[in-house]
Amino acid sequence: MLRKTFYIGLALVAGGVLLWGTAQTTTPSGSFIFMIFGDPAEKAAYDKLVAAFSQRYPQVKVEILYIPSQTSYRTRLAADLAAGTPADVFLLNYRRYAQFAARGVLEPLDSYVAQSRVLKLADFYPEALEPFYWNRRLMGIPQNLSSLVVYYNKNLFDKAGVPYPKAGWTWNDFLQTAKALTKDTNGDGITDQFGLGTEASIFRVAPFIWQNRGDLVDDPKSPKRLTLDAPATKEALQWFMDLQVKHKVVPNKLLEKARPSEERFLDGTLAMFLNSRRGVPTYREIQDFDWDVAPLPRGKEQAGILHADAFFMAAASRNKPAAWAFIEFANSKEGQSILAESGRTVPSLKSVAQSPAFLNPNSKPQNSRVFLDTIPYIRAVPVMETWADIETLVSEDLERAFHGDVTLEEAIKAATARTQRFFPSR
Repeated sequence: MLRKTFYIGLALVAGGVLLWGTAQTTTPSGSFIFMIFGDPAEKAAYDKLVAAFSQRYPQVKVEILYIPSQTSYRTRLAADLAAGTPADVFLLNYRRYAQFAARGVLEPLDSYVAQSRVLKLADFYPEALEPFYWNRRLMGIPQNLSSLVVYYNKNLFDKAGVPYPKAGWTWNDFLQTAKALTKDTNGDGITDQFGLGTEASIFRVAPFIWQNRGDLVDDPKSPKRLTLDAPATKEALQWFMDLQVKHKVVPNKLLEKARPSEERFLDGTLAMFLNSRRGVPTYREIQDFDWDVAPLPRGKEQAGILHADAFFMAAASRNKPAAWAFIEFANSKEGQSILAESGRTVPSLKSVAQSPAFLNPNSKPQNSRVFLDTIPYIRAVPVMETWADIETLVSEDLERAFHGDVTLEEAIKAATARTQRFFPSR
């Protein structure tokens, strides 16, 4: 089945209190493998989580399988799941798990949660839980939920006399700010400071489409085709493409290839950068300038896009009691607080998200509440087996339009034609 059916089964969960311990009858022991990806700062956060778990469960040995590249991670995970030899516990984004859920290689977690004296689904943001239901079964426990935000270099804003972005700013405010901060700083006729850095993937463009009251597909619950050619969607896409093609506030293709926008942000030559929460551990290492975060500019209405990863258990796990004990610990107040303090996540537990572990005024970004303020406006892309393929192809065509290799009309036509085979037939 190509679409997931959302069902939050709160009634299935026992109304226990948040005390440590679980109702499982088997005491966890032995060993299991926990598979992760990410940069060194992210790995350090998971190392700390595993160390805390090992203190609580010294009889359990956790082997961390670390694959830095996200692409290599997904390739390895798919191969291992197909071979029946996967890691016991692993992380996946909600956009990536459906193909595995459909094949029955993920362990449903409803019964585990129902018996837990640690986890209650009512304690989680429902926006984080919703995408991880597949055919009315909870397949993963979300550790986080983040929206796309604007990271900005306060020093560059101050130097140019440009006010910091704030809640309620508009698309035009955003564009004018980017223009004011795109500069030839040494007078050689070449732009060497850009106002904005972003990719033109469908995942980056989606919130702007929704803000313009457009949509990506004909039916988000049961999509049959892309709707990039709809007037409201096309208008938002053109506005986004013009940031590079017309206004030149974003590095062009050659400049981006030579030095990616994130590197430019890190070295202080990029004023604004679009990203989720995951960049924070790396950005906290910046010493040469001050930075903070702001919400996306507002279109006709507010909208953000969900970034959420969950802990999954392999159906083929050889040590499910220990694997569940780890997933349970990682999503307890203690576990989520550890990851929140690293800066890596916006906690999916309401109590942790609203605690100093996340809203620490002494840690950057100072305006972390932006991530929480956006939650009521967060939307998810469709959860379907073939969404990763659709997303890849659409993003390729939009990137071509973003850098002026094709017109937007040509990109939309190509993306629609190339992706149709990944949608169910009418």
